[in-house]
Amino acid sequence: MSKGRFITTDQVEREQLPFGGLAWLSRPATTGARDLVVIDVELLPGQGHNFHKHPDQEEVLYLVSGRVEQWLERESRILKPGDAIFINKGVVHASFNTSKEPARFLAILGPSVGDAGYVSVEVGGEEPWSTLRAHEGHEGVTKGA
Repeated sequence: MSKGRFITTDQVEREQLPFGGLAWLSRPATTGARDLVVIDVELLPGQGHNFHKHPDQEEVLYLVSGRVEQWLERESRILKPGDAIFINKGVVHASFNTSKEPARFLAILGPSVGDAGYVSVEVGGEEPWSTLRAHEGHEGVTKGA
């Protein structure tokens, strides 16, 4: 078993997605972690990670900068820097940046699942998730990938 490892910014695996970017700070492929996955997530203005769930993982989201409209099932709140949310296994949630500035948060999931360490089941196209935000008066915001 490894004692751990340092990860410098130039070693972080980065991924661009339609809603922003992911910086994989820890997952099995990069650190050998079996219990934690840590992702630095950027949401671009007007973008979001639409309704999804992690069937076998708990998650904590910690907002570093910006403002995020965070959903937990059918309840939403605006998170600001320093705010966090705990999401239990299999619970549907979504994050949307409704501001004009990028937002950043840390996503911490456990345990690691599979080789990637992370499994997301997208449900944004299903009811009630496909129309929930429109009913809440948020129809002008893109429901990103």
